[in-house]
Amino acid sequence: MYLALREMRRARVRFGLLIVAVSLLVVLILAQQAIQNSLITSFIGAIQRQSAPILVFSTDAQRSPLGSVISTELQHSVEAVEGVADSAAIGIRSLSVAVDGQQETTATLFGYQSATLGGPDRLSAGRLPRRPTEAVGSDRDFALGQQVEVVPVGGAAPVRLTVVGLAADAQLLVTPTLFLPYAGYEQALRAVNPALTAVAPTLLAVRPAASVSDPELVTKINGTSADVEALTRAGAADGAPGVAQVRQSFKIIFALYAMVVPLVTGLFFLIITLQKASSLTLLRAIGSRSSVLVRSLLVQVLIVVGGGVLLGAALYAPLTLVSLGTLSLRFDWSAVAFWAALLVGLGLLSALVSARRVLAIDPIEATTGAGQR
Repeated sequence: MYLALREMRRARVRFGLLIVAVSLLVVLILAQQAIQNSLITSFIGAIQRQSAPILVFSTDAQRSPLGSVISTELQHSVEAVEGVADSAAIGIRSLSVAVDGQQETTATLFGYQSATLGGPDRLSAGRLPRRPTEAVGSDRDFALGQQVEVVPVGGAAPVRLTVVGLAADAQLLVTPTLFLPYAGYEQALRAVNPALTAVAPTLLAVRPAASVSDPELVTKINGTSADVEALTRAGAADGAPGVAQVRQSFKIIFALYAMVVPLVTGLFFLIITLQKASSLTLLRAIGSRSSVLVRSLLVQVLIVVGGGVLLGAALYAPLTLVSLGTLSLRFDWSAVAFWAALLVGLGLLSALVSARRVLAIDPIEATTGAGQR
């Protein structure tokens, strides 16, 4: 420890620059991790935040929340499955809206028949709707008390919704999202299509009986008809189109980052070890044990990588205070801990080559001058 710190003090610029380099890589890793999480949450947050344990799609939709249509026959066939304790319709549609009379934008309406089967599972502010024209909005996009008007078409009467609650991480398809009672959802759809006579559910929310687990009921429902596909809430979120591709792309980026940090650290300490080969040989010749020199090397790796992680996390924290368009970065302690453990472990592994060089030093070389080569 003493030997490691003395050497680092003598070459503080060299080691300091390496710590800064590692910290910048850590900032990039944490930022990419936060962007991935924010992007996926913006795609499927409303699916994750709704309260139904099982969602049933029509097979033709290929797990797309907007492409599914549940006919009356399919709804009855699902409700007749043994183990279904309760079910309720969910309607999802993207419409043009104007918030507080401002410029039109696109919002996704998430209509639910039952607050415990498709409503928001928890609120960050406000309350649940009590009337059809009240709604819970995604907290990135709406504020309590805002008036949201569904832009009417063909002379239909406009539908004005009042935001009475907010839900965190509740966007769908990267658009502002409103949870509202199914009656309000039907009114909104008739405002954009006055000729509409019936509103078919997009999804069917299902709750299993107490004696049946979610996966068991999913299997039973999927066995009843080839026209429906039941998924658990997590399965519906993870299986949404595009989510797997986004995760796969970021995994490749993370793998590259995870390779760069130990490679940079390993090469740095290998170069340092080669440069001070004569000093290490002399230390061995005057009685320093190899284990002491290796421990000194590993302490330096821990300080460099650990310091880089801490400095990188400190530099990343201010970035979480700003938003990137509709995306917002979030400081995630679990991600910091995961990457800190992974990078420190890889950094120590990368020092094995340098450690082998230290162990291979023969003190006899001090008398022959071989250690200076």
